[in-house]
Amino acid sequence: MAAVVEHLPPALTASSEPPPLFDGTTRLYISYACPYAQRVWITRNYKGLQDKIKLVAIDLQDRPAWYKEKVYPQNKVPSLEHENKVIGESLDLVKYLDAHFEGPSVTPEDAAKKEFAEELLAYTDKVNGTIYGALKGGDVVKAVGEVFDQLETALGKLEDGPFFLGQFSLVDIAYAPFIERFQLVLADFFNYDITEGRPKLAAWIEEINKIAAYKVTRQDPKGLVDYFRKRTLGTISGSEAAYVEFCTEVLYNDNSLYDLKRADKEH
Repeated sequence: MAAVVEHLPPALTASSEPPPLFDGTTRLYISYACPYAQRVWITRNYKGLQDKIKLVAIDLQDRPAWYKEKVYPQNKVPSLEHENKVIGESLDLVKYLDAHFEGPSVTPEDAAKKEFAEELLAYTDKVNGTIYGALKGGDVVKAVGEVFDQLETALGKLEDGPFFLGQFSLVDIAYAPFIERFQLVLADFFNYDITEGRPKLAAWIEEINKIAAYKVTRQDPKGLVDYFRKRTLGTISGSEAAYVEFCTEVLYNDNSLYDLKRADKEH
């Protein structure tokens, strides 16, 4: 599917006025840096809904008070304003967009694939939790190696395409934002290549990077690496512990450590 050229709006801050809420416009509230919001953003793009679902970016470092007070009391992203209600949770929203809007489906029709999809979606929490925990302390290479070995195995279960269910689906959407960040941080700080010895994962990354709906949501790798290093050599100490702490923040979004420590999944 060809990419739709879209002008991305600036992120709204505490000093920004709210949009005209509940006026019949469908709005997707995101942060450009948030991997959870990125899941829903990818889905919107893949289904070709750029003209039907308006993006509203929120600055999570300087959140407008009206977002919590008038839009989404949980004060996290992503959330979707649709038909005079607001709903949240990234995987729920991926499924909601697929069920309620036109465009290519990201949900498999085959019963066996549906079951496998749910298994893989449930596993995302373990993947994120294991890598987060490893970065906080322990044998990082061993822990993440086991996780990516499991993903390599999962990618080999079906033979009708390079993606988790063979063809591009909500499972790929669920994993892509996190693998994007894991690959960057593990390579940059630990000199660890997640694709080494994992040809199916390498092929998956190569193919997912060709998906136009995903490509336009990606963070700039060089920019993120430069940001890591600037922060670790500048405003925080250059110690290993501080660097790991900072990288962990940015993996999930700069403003999300508090949420993760409380076991929340969105931001």
